[in-house]
Amino acid sequence: MIMIKQITVSPEETEKLGARIAEKLKGTEVVAMFGGLGMGKTAFTRGFASALGVNDGVSSPTFAIVNSYSGKFNIYHFDMYRINSWEDLESTGFFDYLENGIIIIEWSENIEGALPDNAIRINISKGTSDNERIFEIEGVDL
Repeated sequence: MIMIKQITVSPEETEKLGARIAEKLKGTEVVAMFGGLGMGKTAFTRGFASALGVNDGVSSPTFAIVNSYSGKFNIYHFDMYRINSWEDLESTGFFDYLENGIIIIEWSENIEGALPDNAIRINISKGTSDNERIFEIEGVDL
């Protein structure tokens, strides 16, 4: 699997990267993001959803667990921060969403064992400056 490395230096650049990836998708992919608080996962998702025609405000579904958006494809935006067990994951309905749209996941490290083998994996880490983010992307070509 090819790994692509991209660096962004602002939330706007992070949104643009999300949009570039969204434009490559066919509509049933799982996009699994890994990275701690403040790494830009929601900014990435905002750009991603916008590129697919979602104009509503995209926000992190921390308490709702999943937010649904309609655009070119259905998008299911999960936040797995509070998911600690297989039972927790099943209670979100996660498995019912597979193949019914694009699933984009924050805090994928909490459900790594449940991710499909063909999931697009995005590792996000802090760069050298406050706003710099390093994206390591596997499973999709830019």
